[in-house]
Amino acid sequence: MKVALIQTRTPATPQAALDHVLPLVREAVAGGARFIATPEGTNVLQRDRDQLLPLLRSLEDDIVVAGLRRAASEAGAWLLIGSALVLREDGKAANRSALVGPDGAIVATYDKLHMFDVDLPTGETARESATYEPGERAVTAPAGDLKVGMSVCYDLRFPALYRALALAGAEVMTIPAAFTRPTGAAHWEVLMRARAIETGSFVLAPAQGGRHEDGRGTYGHSIAVAPWGEVLGQLDHDEPGVLFAELDLAAPGKARAAIPALANARAFTLPERLAP
Repeated sequence: MKVALIQTRTPATPQAALDHVLPLVREAVAGGARFIATPEGTNVLQRDRDQLLPLLRSLEDDIVVAGLRRAASEAGAWLLIGSALVLREDGKAANRSALVGPDGAIVATYDKLHMFDVDLPTGETARESATYEPGERAVTAPAGDLKVGMSVCYDLRFPALYRALALAGAEVMTIPAAFTRPTGAAHWEVLMRARAIETGSFVLAPAQGGRHEDGRGTYGHSIAVAPWGEVLGQLDHDEPGVLFAELDLAAPGKARAAIPALANARAFTLPERLAP
């Protein structure tokens, strides 16, 4: 199956974000992709909480989500909205990934589990938990012939999630992201390849890239990895663009048969915690 990963530099308002991403989606459709994935924060990127929150709508009312649903329906293709920053039913904010079917219907959603709360050596600080309510469940979903395990960005650093998704039948791990530049340069490719190898799965990671209107810098380098760990394709820049990749749908089964780590794992007693 031919897939496409969309790399964006999402603006700080939803209408501008829609105008930015739609031409890239149309390029992916024109290139023959039957499964298309966009990055984290496809509908808006704004670090200032006071400016962001008034822009947020429910998933059903967000104009970028609506526009992408129409695009999927017009193309008859599967489309993963890597994440949209939206209002939950309880009025809190969520970082929500949405899988859209070829008819434009939303068939699965996943709220980012792990919040990026860090103080980086560069002096940058992130407190996602100050804005977003974390999800509570892992999600798998069929997308035509693909068996998808959904995740978002910082989830990448928690391998137990991907093992659980693989054990539940997922063969394609989607990891849309807005990675910082320092962590991207150090860890992006190696962690993506590790998650693929550990689970015998494809990894599809569309990314944000470049210097954004709100001042943040993101790494780009969208990447597709095969279940044996080889890189199927990677953008070598942080500019907006489209990465195409061909998936051999028999590859996960072959990788898992050759290295049956999912089947061979055993329960064990945890060690005692060492004194600090």
